[in-house]
Amino acid sequence: MDLTQVLEATASPDTQLIQGAQQQLENAARTNLPAFLTALSNELADVSKSEVARMAAGLQLKNYLTSKNPEIKLQYQTMWLSFDPAVRLHIKNMVLSTLGTEPAHHRSAAQCIAYMAATELPQGQWPELISVLLMNITNAQSTEALKEASLESIGYICEDIDSRFLAVQANEILTAIVQGMRKEEPSNSVRLAATKALYNSLEFTKANFEKESERHFIMQVVCEATQCPSTQVQVSALQCLVKIMSLYYQYMESYMGPALFAITLEGMKSNHDEIALQGIEFWSTVCDEEADLAIEAAEAQEQGRPPAQISKFYVKGAMRYLVPILMLTLTKQEEYDDEDDWNPCKAAGVCLSLMASCCEDEIVELAVPFINEHIKSQDWKFRDAAVMALGSILEGPEPSTLQQHVTMLMESLIELMTDSTVQVRDSAAWTTGRICEQVPLAVLNDQYLIKLLNALASGLQGEPRVATNVCWAFSSLAEAAYDNAQVDAEDEEPNTYCLSGAFETIIAQLIATTDRPDAGTGNLRSSAYEALMDMIKYCAKDCYPVVQKTTLLMMERLQQVLALDGQVTGADRQQLTDLESLLCATLQSLLRKVNESDAKGIADTVMTSLILMFRSSLGQTGGVQEDAIMTVGVLVEAIGEGFVNYMELFCPYLLLALKNYVEYQVCIAAVGLVGDLCRALTVKMLPYCDDIMQILLENLSSAAVHRQVKPQILSAIGDIALAIGPEFKKYLELVFKILRQAAQLNVQVDKSDYEMIDYLNELRDGCLEAYTGIVQGLKGDNENVPINPDVKLVWPHVTFMVQFVDHIAKDDEHSDSNIACSAGLLGDLCTCFSKSMLPLLQPLPAISRLLAAGKHSRTRRTKTLCQWALKEMKIIQQQS
Repeated sequence: MDLTQVLEATASPDTQLIQGAQQQLENAARTNLPAFLTALSNELADVSKSEVARMAAGLQLKNYLTSKNPEIKLQYQTMWLSFDPAVRLHIKNMVLSTLGTEPAHHRSAAQCIAYMAATELPQGQWPELISVLLMNITNAQSTEALKEASLESIGYICEDIDSRFLAVQANEILTAIVQGMRKEEPSNSVRLAATKALYNSLEFTKANFEKESERHFIMQVVCEATQCPSTQVQVSALQCLVKIMSLYYQYMESYMGPALFAITLEGMKSNHDEIALQGIEFWSTVCDEEADLAIEAAEAQEQGRPPAQISKFYVKGAMRYLVPILMLTLTKQEEYDDEDDWNPCKAAGVCLSLMASCCEDEIVELAVPFINEHIKSQDWKFRDAAVMALGSILEGPEPSTLQQHVTMLMESLIELMTDSTVQVRDSAAWTTGRICEQVPLAVLNDQYLIKLLNALASGLQGEPRVATNVCWAFSSLAEAAYDNAQVDAEDEEPNTYCLSGAFETIIAQLIATTDRPDAGTGNLRSSAYEALMDMIKYCAKDCYPVVQKTTLLMMERLQQVLALDGQVTGADRQQLTDLESLLCATLQSLLRKVNESDAKGIADTVMTSLILMFRSSLGQTGGVQEDAIMTVGVLVEAIGEGFVNYMELFCPYLLLALKNYVEYQVCIAAVGLVGDLCRALTVKMLPYCDDIMQILLENLSSAAVHRQVKPQILSAIGDIALAIGPEFKKYLELVFKILRQAAQLNVQVDKSDYEMIDYLNELRDGCLEAYTGIVQGLKGDNENVPINPDVKLVWPHVTFMVQFVDHIAKDDEHSDSNIACSAGLLGDLCTCFSKSMLPLLQPLPAISRLLAAGKHSRTRRTKTLCQWALKEMKIIQQQS
């Protein structure tokens, strides 16, 4: 095979030639991968070869060094490390020699180096790599292209590799990068590569930022780079400032006044969108940091300790300069801008929202004059900017501060719902939804409500983007109307509310919107169904006849869609699946609202449709099974014990879903449904428990099952134990063995892995809930009958349960839910075993401290359970 010719053929306009060349390359890789990669590296490094061949060689080499799929990437890395060291050395040297020789528009050597480094450096191999790259950058004899390519390599390496593996050489790396960034560097290409490399290396420069002299030098070089004539360098330098503010906020006071404020303010005013975006992003980041610090300060005050960091209130200090620029930026849009494109106008709206959350009432007096002045402007851009500004400042300030201003603007806002410009109508619909969320009393009044409903109805007929926002406005309006309705003391649901008179019309309009020919555009159909669900969820009792009619209509629609199931393929099939999911979700909202009698009347029809969905989705992937399972769960809640009539027909599909660990969301939904069924059917679940328990226990033991499923399974086992009571005895020994294994996982957790900590706490909850279900199930729940002697079977495991709770109590990372579940279990154990618990609990003061802390929880459940558990512990102390 002539490798050069084959590589050149991969860029041919002839499809057959491309396929043939690709086949030859794949065959060569399968036959002898080390030899193939060696040949590719030779081709890449050979400057006498054609540009096309070298580009193709670089691309092929990259494709065998890494992958976006983590599993395939790991396979490639393992395979690379298995090569003969001499082969690897040759390939690395060839790729290193390629640096600086590739065309500027397509360079792959730097990426190949980074991918090889990502494999070797963590293994302690290729120790000389960083030194070689740094020599290329700092050597006065190096060409501009070599410096640039070497800096790119450093940047990619810093991006891909855990900073721990570069810590030893961090200072040398930073020195080389900063040298390439200096204003004295004549090449803007080198400065750009260096600035990008700095951006990627900022995470491991913490030690440098902690030293004042080094921090000053880094900040000086970055600030100077923002003044470079090259727009690309300016943008990259501003990106560095954004990241620095996020990582090192506490060190920025010395630079904010003298440099950062002016640099970013000028950036925000720039006519170059890329520069303006970074200027705005800088202040959005400051808002985020100061909002987090405000939360930290509130928590610290509550706990009686000083906060770890204090806010410098940069945003409040700069707000009077920033807000006018942001308002003006909101006007910088064009009629035909793509609504999905990120531009300074949209960034300004987000920044205003963050600023409102951060500065609260103080932003109102700065924003309102612009809004009042321009909301009736002749220029649509200024009208739109005024509406966007209003919508952006609503979350943060007190509703009482906004109330008067918003009420005065409602007339104009309603008029703008029918504006001649689609952008203004779109923004008006969005802002209306925000007002309903944040300042509901401005719309829930006789003066504006009817006018607003008419305007929203008109908006539903508009362009999909406008109608989508109108749907969201209806959702917000429904919730606001429900929350502000008069409720009798003994009722949770209002008898009537302000939307009752228009409710049937609104429902009809939303259903009609789902049928629009263009409903597939811009998520309109799903938005209309979501609004329909919210209207149903937040409706008063006098709307019930409409709920009944809508339930029948949705069931009829679902049957019609299911009848088409075997008749469509391809894109139409996906649309049908999406529609089935939406109808299931809508049916869930309706079933939650209907009374038990009506639910039982339609249960046969609902289950017939759902069984049909299960049958049609067998062997297929997608969300239909999950949606159908969740709908079954809502039906179970609605008809309770009556669901036993459907169990024999439904159970095979439940078992299949429990086995479907590949689509773990389906498996989680099925596990959750097991809990619903146990609560509804109690002991009538017994005939189905053997099959269910077998699958649940197999899933717990299987490494192939997604870890998120396992805490849910443990909780479901507790539900089964509670449902079938003493009949659970046959599963006890195996379940206790698995629970012990799950409870002991905590000793293996890396405390710096926050995702793993969250998972550990979920697993703890699952274990505690399983133990609690077993104890309660064996004990029995009849207060008039003595405790069932079967509960004594638990006693041999009680010491481990108490030790498990003690371990949780001593772990600072435990969750509020862990405390609640621990309290529930301890209370039950004290009830069952009374003073026998005392010798187990007395030597463990951490448990008492845990429960005492739980008494002050913000969560009512935790507080109540801890108070109860402490009371039970006090009783057994008195008994002794």
